[in-house]
Amino acid sequence: MLQRCLDLLAPALERPGAVVVDCTLGLGGHSEALLTRFPEVHLIGLDRDKEALRLSGERLAPFGDRVTLVHAIYADLAEVLDGLRIPTVQGILFDLGVSSMQLDEADRGFAYAQDAPLDMRMDQTTGISAAEVLNTYAPGELVRILRQYGEEKQAKRIVSAVVRERVKEPFTNSARLVELIRDSLPQAAKRTGGNPAKRTFQALRIEVNGELSGLERAIPAAVDRIAVGGRIAVLSYHSLEDRLVKQVFAAGATSTAPPGLPVVPEKYQPKLKLLTRGAELPTEEEIAENRRAAPARCRGVERIREARL
Repeated sequence: MLQRCLDLLAPALERPGAVVVDCTLGLGGHSEALLTRFPEVHLIGLDRDKEALRLSGERLAPFGDRVTLVHAIYADLAEVLDGLRIPTVQGILFDLGVSSMQLDEADRGFAYAQDAPLDMRMDQTTGISAAEVLNTYAPGELVRILRQYGEEKQAKRIVSAVVRERVKEPFTNSARLVELIRDSLPQAAKRTGGNPAKRTFQALRIEVNGELSGLERAIPAAVDRIAVGGRIAVLSYHSLEDRLVKQVFAAGATSTAPPGLPVVPEKYQPKLKLLTRGAELPTEEEIAENRRAAPARCRGVERIREARL
């Protein structure tokens, strides 16, 4: 849905001196497209993965000083902009979830289709791995994670098996976990929804990287730092991300006036305008070209007034 994101951001980024933040730089594909389509824009790219920063830096080198890359998580958006002495920007893009590079590198442990160390850290220089979560968390906490972050209905079955097996031998690799999940689920659960391990892997990845807690900080920060007339585009890939984005955008697009006021003062009026009707979905053609686009959901907003204290 790259083209749709570019179209959503275009009215803001065609202005002289526009600055856009790619909060999820990855390999730099979206950033390259932004810099190419908007030849006067300055781009700030954030990523927690140092290897992604290195590779995207090589890719974006032809754009010279139009690019500023920062090793940071999107939750630190406000701190990054403060450090650069940039109070507001004209565009912000989020492409949430795990990057294609991380999925394709077997030793990162994100993909359940191939055996690899159970790491799942987007920044491998810090934090705990998925193996540590599986081997050390209390059973009740593991059940919560699988239910909340993976929406896994069979969480208790899977966690019971994990706890039983980790006593015999700690988990280190993904293949053993995938096999355990397959063996734990009833036949009916294994016949629907694709690979039965995908929800558990999603839940572990979100826990390891603090993705939802980071997003809870990042989306409001984006709303605060977007200039009037500026736009935000978000691509999310599961319902938990999309729900959080939807709630923040909807709140910003709603009047906060007490009921019954004959005239609504400006301070109560919406500060955002929704640019998408609900969440927009990829086309069948795009899914055929890139199967990983299938779960994508796109939302966009425009800032329409300054905040009032």
